[in-house]
Amino acid sequence: MVQIQLEDQLMLKITRVLNATREEVFEAWTDHENVKQWMCPGDASVPVVELDVRVGGAFRIDMQDENGICIHTGIYREIKPPEKLVFTWISENTHHQETLVTVELFEYGDKTELVLTQVQLPDEETVRRHTSGWTKIVEHLATFIIERKER
Repeated sequence: MVQIQLEDQLMLKITRVLNATREEVFEAWTDHENVKQWMCPGDASVPVVELDVRVGGAFRIDMQDENGICIHTGIYREIKPPEKLVFTWISENTHHQETLVTVELFEYGDKTELVLTQVQLPDEETVRRHTSGWTKIVEHLATFIIERKER
């Protein structure tokens, strides 16, 4: 996990090696039933997932915790199976400002290295909160993949 400021643009970067192929990880990001299982930080749940996985397609992910529901929306900008997803990410936690998330998947032997970068974050507190949130979400993804393989 790394936080960087580049040319007055706040960003974050998270890297994690996952015990799955790129195809399996890409499917976890692009299938709404899969996303519902892991796309949440901490003890949050995901009551709503709507994905229109195509360039220009929209998504909505509602994360619910003890504080209520936080709605995340965005538009897919680039889709390159099984290597890359680029999408906007907007919520009350980005102060309703558009940020840009890039998920890159690299072959790492029989595993996959996931590199998640988020740019155009509005302030340092947003970077801190999103770094924490994405780190927990990627941990949930790793657990989801392991549990799915064990079934």
